[in-house]
Amino acid sequence: PSSAQVSAVPHSERFCYTLDNDLLTTEQRQFYEDNGYLLIKKLVSDEDIERFRKEFTRICKREVKPPGVMIMKDESLKSQFGQSEKVVNKVQDFQEDEELFRYCTLPEVLKYVECFTGPNIMAMHTMLINKLPDSDKQTFLHPMHQDLHYFPFRPASRIVCAWTAMERAHQDNGCLVVQPGTHKTTLKPHGYPEWEGKTNKLFHGLLDEDERIPKVHLVMEKGDTVFFHPLLIHGSGINRTSGFRKSISCHFASSECHYIDVKNTTQEHLEKELEEMVRKKYDATSVELKDIWSFRARLVQGERINL
Repeated sequence: PSSAQVSAVPHSERFCYTLDNDLLTTEQRQFYEDNGYLLIKKLVSDEDIERFRKEFTRICKREVKPPGVMIMKDESLKSQFGQSEKVVNKVQDFQEDEELFRYCTLPEVLKYVECFTGPNIMAMHTMLINKLPDSDKQTFLHPMHQDLHYFPFRPASRIVCAWTAMERAHQDNGCLVVQPGTHKTTLKPHGYPEWEGKTNKLFHGLLDEDERIPKVHLVMEKGDTVFFHPLLIHGSGINRTSGFRKSISCHFASSECHYIDVKNTTQEHLEKELEEMVRKKYDATSVELKDIWSFRARLVQGERINL
């Protein structure tokens, strides 16, 4: 049991996006209710972050090869830097890497996650992002998007992302940008933005972005962690510095969530793209979106029920 154990505090009618708990203050719950995100300062220790950094470097150098991990690179830099972190933009699906997956099991993270998901928690989607210096080409600009676009499970209010800065994140090195309050909207159509030569595989963005909605740049220090709703519209800018902007994240969901059929929805084209990628990678003849997510998902607390 964590310090965020769900308790019978009579707040339920007032709050839609958090569960009754004895960890979050009323002000914190109201902030998440209104804005769709909550920033907790210095949540993850420097020691843990350094361990994650070392493991990331080992993966980049191919010293370890975790099964199922997807390594995204800027191939144009390979001839210059070889197998190193200077070419790797993202390590995704690290659920089989024991060291990186520790992030998803940290008690200090899970006690907050439980406030959004309840006690039965699945780690669904894992990423370590290494935003490369990118002032000219804007290759790694991530367009504004909603994470729920990628997920074939519901309800959205029982899903939360934990995103931890592994060093100071600010406007110059491409920190997160959010549009507060947009978690109250519906899932919008996504696709590849019309940026010539600047789109990355699966970096989908909103097809119709409302520029009138105010944006907030989340300046974060090392170890700061933001929790946000999967419908919150967010993205990240380009890294105009000479260094790398690292972050580690996991999308958690209640194991009581259920899979949905995305056919004839705005998510159908994503399903086809993902299925094709998996078929090529694993030489599989038939694969469904639900299978892909079942493979990624791992129980981190409580009981595995549906997912």
